[in-house]
Amino acid sequence: INAFANVDLIVTDIAGCGAMLKEYDHLLRDDSKYAEKAAQFVKRVRDISEVLFDILPDSTPPHSIDQRVTYHDACHLAHAQQITSVPRALLQKIKGLTLTDLPESDMCCGAGGTYNLLQPKMARQLAQRKLKHIASTGCDICVMGNVGCAMQIQSEANRIGMKIEILHPV
Repeated sequence: INAFANVDLIVTDIAGCGAMLKEYDHLLRDDSKYAEKAAQFVKRVRDISEVLFDILPDSTPPHSIDQRVTYHDACHLAHAQQITSVPRALLQKIKGLTLTDLPESDMCCGAGGTYNLLQPKMARQLAQRKLKHIASTGCDICVMGNVGCAMQIQSEANRIGMKIEILHPV
């Protein structure tokens, strides 16, 4: 909190990190020295998709990308931060890109912080369910804003021999 005291904006491109940073006010609510500082800190934390959308509300990228992609809502972005439409809106600005709905896009992929380490069997089942839905879209690319989800889904896809490319929206 002290290190970021003099910045206007704290931008994160990983949903799990952003969710944690946005909880500092709650975590430090009883700390007489940091409660107010934490509340001010949290107001300045933004996901990269929110920042890009605000900076470029009417802009479209200059180049076309002729791809069909699907989007997975990372739990830390969708549930913890309530950010679901902005990443999709950014993707839809790209000429040539077709965004295909992912069934159960907001259902956990099994990563969940350390969940995949503590509950590997259940985490693998969740990842396989997610991969089944990704395959049902016919897309070879799945976009998501959390590195934990990306590692979970890509590693399970690699394990079962599924060809899928996992990309960050940025």
